Amino acid sequence: THEELCRFIARESESVVVSVGYRLAPEHKYPAAYEDCLSATQHFLQHLQHYAVDPARVTVCGDSAGGNLAAAVSQTLAGRSDLPRLRAQILIYPGLQALDFNLPSYQQNRGVPLLFRERAAFYMLQYLNGNAIKLEEVFSYSSHIPPDMWLKYRKWVSPD
Repeated sequence: THEELCRFIARESESVVVSVGYRLAPEHKYPAAYEDCLSATQHFLQHLQHYAVDPARVTVCGDSAGGNLAAAVSQTLAGRSDLPRLRAQILIYPGLQALDFNLPSYQQNRGVPLLFRERAAFYMLQYLNGNAIKLEEVFSYSSHIPPDMWLKYRKWVSPD
């Protein structure tokens, strides 16, 4: 789905672009997609000379769920001293928050096409466990987040 865009980016930026065809939910639940992206990125970083790529110029990028994966891969690799450091991460409308579907952005955009609030929750459940049986429960503040986790991360996910 992204081959044409990747070719455009490579051509216009005079860059090497590697697009990872990761496994998709619901057939492949978390962490399959993350593991695919991490493995591909590590392999690429370990073989930069083979691809004639400057180690100081490697960037990861992703959109939507791919933005989530790019962020997760970047965080995982940030502390690694055995691989070249990533220069940057580019996140295009990333799906970064799945703790609370009642935050202001979800409320304000709940009916905005294409990714309605209910659809975002549906896809997140598909990604995590392969089904959306408990879809309505994720819209309740307390039903899908353990109280200790909510308190621990409240300052980052609170609507305030």
